[in-house]
Amino acid sequence: MARQARAIQTRKSILLAAAEVFDERGYSTATITEIIARAGVTKGALYFHFTSKEDLALGVIAAQLELGPLPPQRTKLQELVDQGLLFAHQLQYDPLTRASVGLAMDQWSESAEGGNPFHGRPFQSWADRLTSLLVEARERGELLPHVDPAETAELLSGSFTGIQWTSQVLCQRKDLTRRVIAMFRHLLPSVAMPQLLPTLELTPDRAVSLLASRDAALDAEGTSGDEEYDGTAEPDAASASAPEGEGSAA
Repeated sequence: MARQARAIQTRKSILLAAAEVFDERGYSTATITEIIARAGVTKGALYFHFTSKEDLALGVIAAQLELGPLPPQRTKLQELVDQGLLFAHQLQYDPLTRASVGLAMDQWSESAEGGNPFHGRPFQSWADRLTSLLVEARERGELLPHVDPAETAELLSGSFTGIQWTSQVLCQRKDLTRRVIAMFRHLLPSVAMPQLLPTLELTPDRAVSLLASRDAALDAEGTSGDEEYDGTAEPDAASASAPEGEGSAA
């Protein structure tokens, strides 16, 4: 059990270190050697959990997208708003989210033949999530008759992408929450039934409250992401080694 707990913690450390390096240097110039040094692990430990730099990047994206369920709300439109506010908050304070978005927008390639395999992936995942919420909102009578869920989700995702990039360039995303709230205030009247607009909570501290509620619920249930780990414990450093041919990834 102790070995499994150690493996879980090692994997988290590697993912966080990779996210920080990807965020600071971009995917193309980040190296396995730098990630190992930042994580404080052996090369064997890293390659036990991730087979390559691309696998590491995919792990960062997956970790960012698996934030756990948010508390259910009275309307699906509130849940849609909550997704946007939480995404903005995570971009400001969570290196995994920043790295994931950086990977989505980085068009550089390590080889002349192929493009970035992660380009756009987190944004597409978010658009898919918004589409699902909007479909449910339509079924519950929360949307105006003309609204197409997929089209609206693409508009919201594209608007958010531009807003977060502008905020990043101008002030390192310090004003991102304010900009996202403004986006919703302008777009929601063309989407939502008028009687629902006054019920939607669009406040700067909404994301913090959501995260606190989610964490409290997880603590009450006695569950966490760690308990879902079903892999084997990593080998001792003495017996672990990098896969053949992976040394060049550094």
